[in-house]
Amino acid sequence: MDQSQSQNTSVTVADVARKAGVSKATAARVLGGYGTVSERVREAVTAAARSLDYRPNELARSMTTGRSGTIGVVVGDIENPFFSLAVRGITDVARQAGFTVILINSGEDAEIEKAAIRTLLAKRVDGLIVSPAKESDVGHLREATGSGRPLALLDRGSEFLDVDTVIADDRHAAEDVTRQLIARGHRRIAYLTACDTPDHLFRTPADINTGSVRRRIEGFLGTCGEAGLTETESWVHMGAVTPEETRRIATQILEAKNRPTAIIASDSVIGLEVFKVCRGLGLRIPHDLSLVSFHDADWTSVTTPPVTVVRQPVYRLGETAAKLLVERLNGHRTEAVRVVLRTEVVERASVANAPA
Repeated sequence: MDQSQSQNTSVTVADVARKAGVSKATAARVLGGYGTVSERVREAVTAAARSLDYRPNELARSMTTGRSGTIGVVVGDIENPFFSLAVRGITDVARQAGFTVILINSGEDAEIEKAAIRTLLAKRVDGLIVSPAKESDVGHLREATGSGRPLALLDRGSEFLDVDTVIADDRHAAEDVTRQLIARGHRRIAYLTACDTPDHLFRTPADINTGSVRRRIEGFLGTCGEAGLTETESWVHMGAVTPEETRRIATQILEAKNRPTAIIASDSVIGLEVFKVCRGLGLRIPHDLSLVSFHDADWTSVTTPPVTVVRQPVYRLGETAAKLLVERLNGHRTEAVRVVLRTEVVERASVANAPA
């Protein structure tokens, strides 16, 4: 370690007070931004801190002011472009409001999420933004709000919590893309998701713990039912939790005798692996298989053919959640609000009429 860095981190309030010729309490008031002192004293303490390259102890400051200047964020999968972009929206708003973001990845594991919340509370974050792994398992989030920390839910709401929530209109989006596929003659439409059950079988939407995905599947099944399609639950495939598992599942269903003529990928990570499997199997998109993916990831517009997507307002989801949290931290609101942002189907070249 550089010697000057070691010296800088060891400079204390007492050192600044001694150099400025004031008491430690007076120096603390100036450096902590509380209490009243004369302008002459303020300038002397500020000059002393600058000359010593004083770095404030954030923990000590939080104990004095009651604020740490940090926001804790817990998301399901930071490698997923969806969450990466949402976090960008959060951090942009937080920075402008003077907050630092502490980010933790839960891996869509409720137990890891609970540990993350405990860690963030121990770090005295001022507020939390969370995408719950299981919307029905929110006791730890209720405890967090009970401790006085405001909470905003990102992309996934919960009927068990009366907190600020920002989601997209996932059900309507799924209805739209399913309706378009049916209009093109598709009757064997598969839906592929990372959500899972112990036996990897889908039975009802209640099997889905992630609200955004559950709403999409409800929209998919409802539209299929309206069109007279039967046994559509068997076309919902679960467990695409890794690229390897996604490729295995996609290969299995596309090599089946009664393979689907269209696939809806629940996110762009799954969509990319399905695209790769099609290439590997020699299936042509869209002649042999139509493909639609949720989330307008960069890759979807540069492939051959480019992929039809549900464009979600991902940045705005994060931005809006952060704005709601900052407003609440600043005491501007008391009632919880639920914001639903619109999605858009971007038609490209990966959808065609169902093959004969």
